[in-house]
Amino acid sequence: MTSEVTTRAGAGALRVLVMAKAPVPGVSKTRLAATIGDDAAAEVAAAALIDTLAAAAEAVGSAACVLALAGDLDDGAATAELRAALTGWTVLPQRGDGFDERLANAHHDAGDGPVLQVGMDTPQMTAAHLHAAGSVLETHDTVLGAAEDGGWWVLGRRVAAAAEALRGVEMSTSTTYDDTREALLGRGLSVAPTAVLNDVDEYADAVAVAQQAPHTRFARTWAAAASLAAGAGR
Repeated sequence: MTSEVTTRAGAGALRVLVMAKAPVPGVSKTRLAATIGDDAAAEVAAAALIDTLAAAAEAVGSAACVLALAGDLDDGAATAELRAALTGWTVLPQRGDGFDERLANAHHDAGDGPVLQVGMDTPQMTAAHLHAAGSVLETHDTVLGAAEDGGWWVLGRRVAAAAEALRGVEMSTSTTYDDTREALLGRGLSVAPTAVLNDVDEYADAVAVAQQAPHTRFARTWAAAASLAAGAGR
């Protein structure tokens, strides 16, 4: 059963925005591909995305979910499963050059009201994680969940204009969380933390996350990919 989270009176129901890249071999999870191969890395990326979509839909309902997509699902892995998981979702193309621009534009395109934006690199994320982050928006303008590598896995905001703070922030660095927090504060927005999660970027990350969330499609897909890679002597 879906548990809908609402913010303060008049603000409306919480929605989830997922930023994702189509899981295309040779494009997705290139650091993992160096150890398990392009096709396996794309399958792992697809599994992570499917788990993410499921958690978002469980948290707020598919009709309150938006996917901002880079690339074409038809070119990647698990196309049929992904399209099935996206039933009821709004799917929009990502716009902009740098990732900071694409993030800000996606928030604008998703519309006003309370939104939690996540990526596809935390397949261990659950509906409970999203509910906890969403509840913070009852008392703060934004919520920012740190990733263990110095980035962040969730940014929640009550109004779309808050995401304009992301323009000019360098993403995928060891200081991205701190830089994003400072940019939000610099616009006069209150910022609250939520749970810290581990992004899946490297081989060790995948091993750790699969152990943390063994019930996920990601964990099953990772186990198969890692086993095949080991057998092939990668």
